[in-house]
Amino acid sequence: MCEQNPTFLDYEKAKTYEIYVQLEITDINDNAPQFRRDKVELDISESATPGEKFSLTNAVDPDIRPNSIITYNLSESKHFSIEIQSGIDGAKYADLVLKKHLDREERAVHNLLLTAVDGGVPVRSGTASIIVRVLDVNDNAPRFDRETYTVNITENAPIGTLVIKLNATDLDDDTNAEIAYSYTLYTFEKTQEMFSLDSNTGEIKLKDVIDFEKIKSFEMHIQAKDKALSPLSGQCEVKVFVTDLNDNYPEITIQSFKSAIKENAAIGTVIALISISDRDSGDNGKVDLSMNQHLPFTLNKSSESHFTLAVSEPLDREKVPEYEITFIVTDRGSPPLSNNETIALELLDVNDNAPVFPQSFYTIPVMENNAPGAMLSSVAAYDPDLHENQYLVYFITEKEIANTSVSMLFSINPENGNLYALKTFDYEREKEFLFHVEARDSGVPPLSSNVTVHIVILDQNDNSPVIVSPWHTQGSMAEEVIPRYTEKGSLVAKVVALDIDSPQNSRITYQFLQIPDATLFSLDRFNGEIRTMRMFSYKDPRHLRLVVVAKDNGNPALSATVTIKLSTAEQVVKAIPESTQVPLEYDVFSEVNLYLVIGLGSVSFLLLITILVSIIVKCQKPKTTKAHAVPPACRNTFIPPRNPNITDSTLISNDAYWYSLFLAETRKGKVVIRQPIPKGAGYIVSSMPQSTGQTETSESTASTLQVS
Repeated sequence: MCEQNPTFLDYEKAKTYEIYVQLEITDINDNAPQFRRDKVELDISESATPGEKFSLTNAVDPDIRPNSIITYNLSESKHFSIEIQSGIDGAKYADLVLKKHLDREERAVHNLLLTAVDGGVPVRSGTASIIVRVLDVNDNAPRFDRETYTVNITENAPIGTLVIKLNATDLDDDTNAEIAYSYTLYTFEKTQEMFSLDSNTGEIKLKDVIDFEKIKSFEMHIQAKDKALSPLSGQCEVKVFVTDLNDNYPEITIQSFKSAIKENAAIGTVIALISISDRDSGDNGKVDLSMNQHLPFTLNKSSESHFTLAVSEPLDREKVPEYEITFIVTDRGSPPLSNNETIALELLDVNDNAPVFPQSFYTIPVMENNAPGAMLSSVAAYDPDLHENQYLVYFITEKEIANTSVSMLFSINPENGNLYALKTFDYEREKEFLFHVEARDSGVPPLSSNVTVHIVILDQNDNSPVIVSPWHTQGSMAEEVIPRYTEKGSLVAKVVALDIDSPQNSRITYQFLQIPDATLFSLDRFNGEIRTMRMFSYKDPRHLRLVVVAKDNGNPALSATVTIKLSTAEQVVKAIPESTQVPLEYDVFSEVNLYLVIGLGSVSFLLLITILVSIIVKCQKPKTTKAHAVPPACRNTFIPPRNPNITDSTLISNDAYWYSLFLAETRKGKVVIRQPIPKGAGYIVSSMPQSTGQTETSESTASTLQVS
């Protein structure tokens, strides 16, 4: 609001002019009511009267009217309501008003929610939790679940026997619910001397022996009183009736008892003599004897009060080593009295169980090249007998395997059945062993059993491939001579390698390790055939050097290499060996070159007839290793006429075991490997020079290399 003076301004008289501005800020409802305390706890006695008021915390709202607090709301309750008060400053206050009597036994805690609501738009509110705990007053007297209790007790019941346990309840809390039990003045002193009453637990027990002939019943008046300042009490009546019984228990007498018998005791063997008695008379003195469960024993009655305990079924200590036999005697009184006696019977072991192996057949894999003395496995047996009948000794049943005693190959620990190898095994010589292990106990007489042990030798890739074709002396290279004008795809040479390892490890693959021209020759990686990929040109050298590696399938793989010196010639002349018998470690090579030049003038041409017969026979004994025996001497081999249907190279095999005929033919001669031979025994290689006669049906001899 601005106030101005209506007179005109005179600049010369007044150089300043004052304007008064009054700014009024209009309130918005941007604050919710908030209680000073979020939780209000009240303790109200259950004796409080309806209409009684209890102050509650108020809520504040910094907004001004009409955005300030205008009312309070209380969550629904049948016991409480609120009364809203207004202060001089217009603030609203709420009081809690009791509408209905409280009962702590019905509900001990009341949870209420007080909400303050302002008058803004939109309406804002705040809440506070009100917890009302109801304080107990002693408004409930102790109560018994019955007014009269009836109890039966037998005469001669032992002192301290529990007659009855009274239980009174009080719905109040704390000390108002604590109860003390006591006799009232209506209970006779004699009765109080016979029975004791525990004031805390309400247990009534015998203090003296009851005799039916002296007194037949008792009557007790019991009072239960709480421990409040103004105590309340409840009462009940207990009637005790004494039951007349025969007061003498039957007795058992055991004589001539054997505490231990052998498990092979015969049926009918007497274990004990038993007599029974009862000092009562009539039916109360008649006694019956029985056992508490079914056992392999029987009670045989010899007279009215005498019995014998005897074996009725076969015994087995391994199933039940000990029996606890309980005899029960019961008289025929009403009600009957009974007694019992327990004896322990131990079964002594006899050697009636042979050792048992957990397996009927043991298959033990052993990797070749094992260390001598290494443990292979355990073939321990189990004997359910005891003591010396259980102590086992292990033996290897003496047997010869391939003219060798088993005891020279294997040993067994006689105490625990651990099996050991005494030598290093070679898969290429021995693949399996079969023998028996016997377990014998120390009983009298001893019992034994045996088990079959199958030792399977596993192969290692410990043998390198051996190059058997083309033949060459150790440390030298093989030589081949072919015509210069060889057709594309012609067989140049064939590399053959053998491996005496297992079929898995002995699969051979071939590849070039060194080749002067990769476009000139190809090598079949499976059969080792080297063939021309094109014809020779004038640029190709006359002497070529090829290096082929033969690699097995082991892990890691082993290999062997052969170097082939390949020469090309314009013409080839056959060579005939000087002798038909070639000894071991002797190389024969003869080469005669026949040159024929036909052609005169411009119409002549060069005809090259290439026939080269080269004989290289190598008979060299392989070095002796642990996996190879000393090879036998060379022998002559008859070479039958060549079948024209056989190609330049024929190989029939099955995973390095050769079952038929292998024929490898090169330009120099033939290599023949004849089978069958025993599995794993090796292979026989025969080398034969190529025949130069008119036919190939003539007999010729060859040197033979046998590798075992």
